[in-house]
Amino acid sequence: MGYDLLLEIIEYIGPFALFLVLCLGLIGLPIPNEAVALTGGALAENDILHGSFAYIMLSLGMCSAMSFNYSLGRFTSSKLGKWFTDKQKLGAIYDKSQRLVEKHGIYAIPISVFFPFLRHATPYIMGVNRLRFFRFAMIGFPAAMAWSAIYYLIGHYVGDNIPEIIAAISRYESIFYIILVAAVLILAFIVWRKLRSKRSNSSALEQDGK
Repeated sequence: MGYDLLLEIIEYIGPFALFLVLCLGLIGLPIPNEAVALTGGALAENDILHGSFAYIMLSLGMCSAMSFNYSLGRFTSSKLGKWFTDKQKLGAIYDKSQRLVEKHGIYAIPISVFFPFLRHATPYIMGVNRLRFFRFAMIGFPAAMAWSAIYYLIGHYVGDNIPEIIAAISRYESIFYIILVAAVLILAFIVWRKLRSKRSNSSALEQDGK
């Protein structure tokens, strides 16, 4: 139902629907963020949506949702936190996010982006902890853009199989996200090594020129 409704909204308002659904976060449609991003990629591949604009809407939607949750934590603080912990399911997510923050500090922000529900709870906790928004954005927004790019690109290849892909992700959730995070870290390491090597080569050429 949620997936069909998403397609209907996209039909009416185009790529802006991707931003709207992601921005609303937990209070939006009953459909995973992953499905929204996959749908954006699939529709762009079929020329139903403009590719670049669809990706921009996905990234802005994720960044806006993170900013909203951060603001909730910053300005409602312990009152909303108490409400979270009083709800059994939400309390478990809140506690898990709290442990993630305690273990990894500010780096919990980019890590949490790749896990459902944690991506909503962690920005809230960072707001409660009074982390400066500029620092929050500098660490969190690139991760949100990377998340959007990954699922957008996957959407290009899965096409009409999105419901089946989402079902598979839900069934093997932990394994899938561990592999995904590991792949992102490996890719980041490879890019870092290449940039470092390029810098070293440039320095060596400058030295030879002198």
